Amino acid sequence: MSIDATVPIDDRHFEDYVQGSSAMFGPIAMTEEAIVAFARQYDPQSIHIDPVGAAAGPFGGLISSGWHTVCVVMRELVQHYLAGPASLASPGVDELRWMKPVRPGDMLRVRVTVVSTQRSRSKPDRGMVRTSIETLNQRDEIVMSMIAMNLFRCRERAGDRPGAH
Repeated sequence: MSIDATVPIDDRHFEDYVQGSSAMFGPIAMTEEAIVAFARQYDPQSIHIDPVGAAAGPFGGLISSGWHTVCVVMRELVQHYLAGPASLASPGVDELRWMKPVRPGDMLRVRVTVVSTQRSRSKPDRGMVRTSIETLNQRDEIVMSMIAMNLFRCRERAGDRPGAH
């Protein structure tokens, strides 16, 4: 089952995220210039900013900061997955893992799968969606994974649901 792309992102609400549904976004081109620029500003380790030094390092070449990978994945989520005006906040992520290095020239894709949904009992105008997020390279290797938690507004109020009193 795939995520209902017929519902425009700005019209999506909690009810549109169905457990077990999934989607794929991308590709994201990871360039040496972008990897180095991000790292110089936020993660200036030699494996991220110095191609010559990185070649002699543990990864045998320049690699992206894991935080850079998280940021480009976040952009894909905002553009294609998170419900625009109905997206309220995220209390965090669980199980963030960087499994393989991301290198210049890699083409990344983001696979999202709705793990669970639960309407809030204390605030019935919203619900929590837990999403498995996997980032794959052009060889279909998972390079990063995490479980995201997001709060979304509900389309219908609790009292509007059939059978609700």
